Amino acid sequence: MNTRRCEWCAEHLGARHSHRARFCSTRCRVAAHRAAKNDATPRELTTRDRWVRRSADKRPLTVAGMAASSTDPRTWSTHKDAAASTAGVGLGFVLDGDGIVCLDLDHCLNPLTGQLAPWAAAIIRDAGATYVEVSPSGDGLHIWGRAHVRQGRRIRRPDGTAVEIYGTGRYIAVTGQRFSGAPSTLADISALTADLTA
Repeated sequence: MNTRRCEWCAEHLGARHSHRARFCSTRCRVAAHRAAKNDATPRELTTRDRWVRRSADKRPLTVAGMAASSTDPRTWSTHKDAAASTAGVGLGFVLDGDGIVCLDLDHCLNPLTGQLAPWAAAIIRDAGATYVEVSPSGDGLHIWGRAHVRQGRRIRRPDGTAVEIYGTGRYIAVTGQRFSGAPSTLADISALTADLTA
C-alpha cells in the first residue's frame, strides 16, 4: 500500500503520481511554495538544530523518514535540512527546556472567516508582541515565546476547548503561517504562562 502523502493537504499520493512527487496537484504545489515564500518562522527557531519532520498522524520523523524523538538530539536536524526533506507532511520544532515555549490553542479560529474566539483573543493580547502562527488544522493557534515552563500542562476550558503549554520534551508542528500580522520574533511571555498555570 502506498503511504506517501501530499506535503500540503496530506492526501494519499496515488499510483498516477511520480515516485518523486511531493504534492497531489498543482494547486497544492503552488500553495506550498507560496507559504514557503511567506514563511515568517522566527530566526530564534530556525537557527537552532532542533527540527524534525512530522507524519500525518502527528508523529515526529527524522529527515530520512524514520521515527524521531522529542528527547533524542541525534534525531533532530537543521531547519534547512528539515525544510528540504520530503519525509512526512510538514515540519516540527523540538522544545528542549532552553526557554522557548509554545502555547497551543485548540479550536479557537474560524478557518473560513478568520474570526478568533474571545477567550483566545484575550490570551493573544496578554502574550504581547510575540510570534503567533496558525496550526496545521487551520482552526488553532500556536503562540511562541520565551518563558520557563518546567512541565507541560493541558488546561481544559469549560466550553471543551483546551490550552496546552509546553517548554520541554515535546515537539510542536510548525506551519510558518503567521497569524494576523504577528511579529517574527519571540517575546518574554513568562507572566502569561505563570497566569495560565497558576
